[in-house]
Amino acid sequence: MKETRQIIELLGFPSGDCNELPNSTKTFPDGAQYRVEIPSVEGPRSFEAVLEACEQYDVNIHRISQGSGIMLLTDEELQEMADIGRRENLEVSLFVGPRGSWDITPMPFASAGKIAGLRVQGMDQLVYSIEDIKRACSYGIRSILVADEGLLWLVNEFKKKGELPSDLVVKISVQMGQSNPVSIKLMENIGAGTFNVPTDLTLARLSAIRQAVNIPIDIYIEVPDDVGGFIRHYDIPEIIRVAAPVYIKFGLRNAPNIYPSGTHLEDTSIALSKERVRRAKIGLEMIKRYAPKLKASLKGAEGLAVPRQGERTFS
Repeated sequence: MKETRQIIELLGFPSGDCNELPNSTKTFPDGAQYRVEIPSVEGPRSFEAVLEACEQYDVNIHRISQGSGIMLLTDEELQEMADIGRRENLEVSLFVGPRGSWDITPMPFASAGKIAGLRVQGMDQLVYSIEDIKRACSYGIRSILVADEGLLWLVNEFKKKGELPSDLVVKISVQMGQSNPVSIKLMENIGAGTFNVPTDLTLARLSAIRQAVNIPIDIYIEVPDDVGGFIRHYDIPEIIRVAAPVYIKFGLRNAPNIYPSGTHLEDTSIALSKERVRRAKIGLEMIKRYAPKLKASLKGAEGLAVPRQGERTFS
């Protein structure tokens, strides 16, 4: 085992989980250690509700993300999402629509097939996914969410060819599932710009990932029931210390899964969005109370994929 660990170290990775929990020396481009993300913001009305709650609770956020998919937003809604993000100087990250669980296969709903749920199935779905991304980019969106390694690689190749914007940030979904430094480093190498790790990783395992990976890590602090249901508010200071730069994400336990969302669920989506901001307030108070020296980015900080004015050509 000692020899195996030595070879792994020679390859540039930690030889085990970092139980000593060293400080991370890495930061965002502005020198900050953490940013705040509100997930599952499923449309313009929910986005505006998030902003109202941020004002009510005096919470500064940096990114919102959406899970139902670009393809389930109308052109008008897509434009509104981009316009609000640009107005507020916030990153808007939209999930790529085509995925296995939206398709005609039963495998994502089988007990042994759930890992296939958000994977892109077949070449046609890859084509549809790229078209989905092109549409979002044409409205100015510069951050997308993917859960398929092949799509991640393909997006990176399209960026190299100028077919997608060079400043497009690819955020990896929690449901991609890579859980160790080597696997996540592979995702970084093929174009991941920020990586949402699985929700059940210990501090030692998060620390080991940080030793090997340079991109920001996205970490659920409160976790939706269907991906674990954990509530880790007291862990926040240590998560930031060992894993910076991190996006701390505030999902919501004891809440319905509303994917795919729409006007039939809009009131529920708005209520959930507001409560996620309240939960973020609780988390930020933890930082203020126990680790006030940790540094957060300002709104509109360097490196955020804030939407641009819509454009039809990319470079």
